[in-house]
Amino acid sequence: MFLINVNFAIKIMAGFLFNRIVFGPVKSRRLGVSLGINLLPIGFKYCTFNCVYCECGWTLHNEIDSEKLHSREDVEKELEIALKQFKEAGKPIDAITFAGNGEPTIHPEFAGIVDDTLALRDLWMPNAKVSVLSNATMLDDTDVFQALLKVDNNILKLDAGTQETFQLINHSLQNTTLQSIVENLIRFEGKLTIQSLFVKGMVNDQEIDNTTPEEVAAWLKHIERIRPTSVMIYPIHRATPGEKLEVTNHKLLLNIAAQVEALGITTQVYE
Repeated sequence: MFLINVNFAIKIMAGFLFNRIVFGPVKSRRLGVSLGINLLPIGFKYCTFNCVYCECGWTLHNEIDSEKLHSREDVEKELEIALKQFKEAGKPIDAITFAGNGEPTIHPEFAGIVDDTLALRDLWMPNAKVSVLSNATMLDDTDVFQALLKVDNNILKLDAGTQETFQLINHSLQNTTLQSIVENLIRFEGKLTIQSLFVKGMVNDQEIDNTTPEEVAAWLKHIERIRPTSVMIYPIHRATPGEKLEVTNHKLLLNIAAQVEALGITTQVYE
């Protein structure tokens, strides 16, 4: 039985930030006992999106000097210390997961850090799966794309069926379009998992809802083109920066999942 380290995060309004490079392990809904890696700054969120439901709060920084990011060497050192400790204590880890305070693939040394992580996993915790939770905005970078092909669980976000809903929910800060993301996801030829959060409510006096029949139908067309290995469907689970958001009914999520399953794609609904 693992005792979760309660000192790895700092609370902020409607969310929290991770205050360490390597944190946890945490009991993940999706990945089991997961040791997290945060490549991003300690004090604030750094992301290419500004999602209305993000557990880290609003994105206030979308530009940063590289010296404020954790170095490849520091990440490797901290991860080896953690894995060695768990190995020697006889406590297995199910997953080593890139997550943290924003979008991990922003880090300019992301690909090299993935290589280091795979090597350390093989040395200290060979049964653990290396996972990346990403919003898929950096896939035009060849090094990022190739690194994601190497990991065990390449988990990429797709929350909308239409450009309008995509922008209302995810608020891309790079002028990234939904269409460009979908085209890049297709390039994986199925070696990926799609994670999709379904939500409705009001943000800045604008109604958002990706659970309507029309929006779900458009999203399903993208899923059919992408043909992922699996799809993860879930509602909001923690405090959100958007204060008037609703937790999606579990029955509705099961209905959406059944439509994905009808395409022959394994689907899991999380509460």
